[in-house]
Amino acid sequence: MQVFRGFHHPGIASACALTIGNFDGVHRGHQAMLALLKSEASHRGLPTCVMSFEPHPRDYFAARAGQPDLAPARIALLRDKLSELERCGVDQAIVLRFDEALASLSAQDFIQRVLRQGLGAKYILVGDDFRFGAKRQGDYATLDAAGRAQGFDVARMMSYEVHGLRVSSSAVREALAQGDMAAAARLLGRPYAISGHVVHGAKLGRSLGESAPAAADGFRTLNLRFTHDKPAAHGIFAVRVHGLTSQALEGVASLGVRPTVEDAGRVLLEVHCLEWPTELGANGGYGKLVRVELLHKLRDEARYDGLDALTAAIAQDVRDARVFLAQQATSGAHEALRRQTTRDRI
Repeated sequence: MQVFRGFHHPGIASACALTIGNFDGVHRGHQAMLALLKSEASHRGLPTCVMSFEPHPRDYFAARAGQPDLAPARIALLRDKLSELERCGVDQAIVLRFDEALASLSAQDFIQRVLRQGLGAKYILVGDDFRFGAKRQGDYATLDAAGRAQGFDVARMMSYEVHGLRVSSSAVREALAQGDMAAAARLLGRPYAISGHVVHGAKLGRSLGESAPAAADGFRTLNLRFTHDKPAAHGIFAVRVHGLTSQALEGVASLGVRPTVEDAGRVLLEVHCLEWPTELGANGGYGKLVRVELLHKLRDEARYDGLDALTAAIAQDVRDARVFLAQQATSGAHEALRRQTTRDRI
């Protein structure tokens, strides 16, 4: 998938089948829309294109109003969003910087300057609640009228539901805020995950718990920065880590601001692998691009009275994570056996 910042690039296709949105999380509703876009693009012999925005428009308007609390919690950072779009088979992604210039474009100017002149859109697919242009003055009817007048096709996809629940980024945020990782996975169609490069931290974990039986080498952690200050999920989780070795590794992770040891408000994902791969050595994880699946929430973040209390809490988290992951492995084995037995009967 080709990724472009803005639409003034010679490598952008001269014509495309386009959809527009924030695509935070790339949930099952987004996936259904992208599947329809691919089908329509194939019929027309066009490449697929997704237009998205960074920052999120609601982030921009909240900052402009001086009310940061109005900004939505972020499900996924740009890297993960683009990775999921690529996994869905998108040919090119256009990331527009949402700023005053873009926010002030009228609906008609947006159609002419961005959709037509910038991207050469021949087919445009939008959601049922799509709005665009200054003061959200444009909607599906506005776009459809322009399409009829100028010769491009416009289609609208209605809400996508799972078990009677409308799938939306808001529903995913709510599930993550409640710590219901199973519900989030149902909405996303996959376990919720965060990816990033492992960066150096304060290395405090290596000295924590050196006397604890569960952590003879302390609680070594992999540190990943979450560059948005409002992650949709927060707390302590049982996790699975991909990218360190050829096999996924089990672990426990903290996503938050580490209130006991740091008060800077900086969001960090700290992951302790239950079994550290010996082939990596002490520093073999740094710089690696890893993906961390947050499978089950163990508890909320908490502030402790000193490092001894923090160490005891982490040791308990490790024990709880081991219990959950063992139960999951057992249930997965039982499910695999059930499917095999069913096939045998057939």
